[in-house]
Amino acid sequence: QVQLVESGGAGVQPGESLILSCVASGISVGDNYMHWYRQAPGKQRELVATITRFSNKNLADSVRDRFSISRDSSRNTVYLQMNRLKPEDTAVYYCHTQRGETEYWGQGTQVTVSS
Repeated sequence: QVQLVESGGAGVQPGESLILSCVASGISVGDNYMHWYRQAPGKQRELVATITRFSNKNLADSVRDRFSISRDSSRNTVYLQMNRLKPEDTAVYYCHTQRGETEYWGQGTQVTVSS
């Protein structure tokens, strides 16, 4: 049974930083493509960051100079470091992976950026 559990979301002010964690079970974060998505109110879910099994990393244009993705295989955890947060980063952030045809999502963690 694959399970993804996100944590680290919070309410912060513009310019502050947060780090989100996604703890995986039933699947190895080092052997699979792992993604962070986000969904803002009234908007479609969008891909924010990807780390491949080969450690290649991709980030959305809107966050490329502020966010980073990493993983700790010993903890089976994927991280999203978010710096210089903006109000438009407000969203529920989801961890995602796929095994074959089956997609797995975490429950999401809320990030709110507001002054």
